[in-house]
Amino acid sequence: MSNSVRHRATGAALAALVLGGGAVGCTKGAQEESPALTPAAAVAKAAKKTGDITSFRYRMSGKVPMEGRISAEAAMSVKPLAMSMKMTGGKQASTGPFEIRLVGKAMYVDGGTRTAKDMDGKRWMKFDMSVLGAKGQPNTGQAGDWQADKNPATESAFLDGSKDLKKVGAETVDGVKTTHYKGTVPFDEYRKSLKSQDKTTREKREKALDQYEKMGIDKVTMDMWIDGDDRAKQLRMRGAAHYGPLDLTITFLDYNKPVTVTAPPAKDTVDLAEMMKGVQQQG
Repeated sequence: MSNSVRHRATGAALAALVLGGGAVGCTKGAQEESPALTPAAAVAKAAKKTGDITSFRYRMSGKVPMEGRISAEAAMSVKPLAMSMKMTGGKQASTGPFEIRLVGKAMYVDGGTRTAKDMDGKRWMKFDMSVLGAKGQPNTGQAGDWQADKNPATESAFLDGSKDLKKVGAETVDGVKTTHYKGTVPFDEYRKSLKSQDKTTREKREKALDQYEKMGIDKVTMDMWIDGDDRAKQLRMRGAAHYGPLDLTITFLDYNKPVTVTAPPAKDTVDLAEMMKGVQQQG
């Protein structure tokens, strides 16, 4: 496989897996915050609600380390795990938009006509997460490998660990009235706070933290816009990584609606794990 194809697949995987977010919701209108509901309580309440989300759609834009500016629209089902994302930008911006699909433990990257030329007419590349890397991570050899099967709602809970959390005020996002909160989240302190969480919650959040820390990010500045249903309508994360800045804004469109994602036809797909086995046998 050529370096250009490999880099395209790596970039697509990185961008898709960085894209974290929160939960989303159709709103009842402006968030009516009780005087007794502090910023910390409001954010904690929104974080708790993310656990009930089973599917959602979102769009995102911003800068991703190593890739530069990207934009995308995506839909994800948590149970069963499935995701479809159409993305533009990054290092491969000149080649146009491309698609990523996640079905169970397999991630498919549409390499377009350029990949098809190198792969006997097959434009889709399959990454088997259970084969390519430990703990289901794509072993691309690049900084910032991300775990494909994590629930992107997990990152919305990070703001719950901010010590300087504040309420910015009422703002309208995509026609939805929200309350804007902002804070800084040092990951070492946030990790310590997870000791009080139940085992399942703690493991999910620690796993998400690990991926950021592999990029060299030790803290993030977070903005969250919470709607009238106490769910995150929009989330922005900013941080400094080894390979460039992370500055990503995610706007959520709906939640708990059916999401169906199918694998590309086998005739159009090259299985990279099988390809590597063939290369090793020839060697």
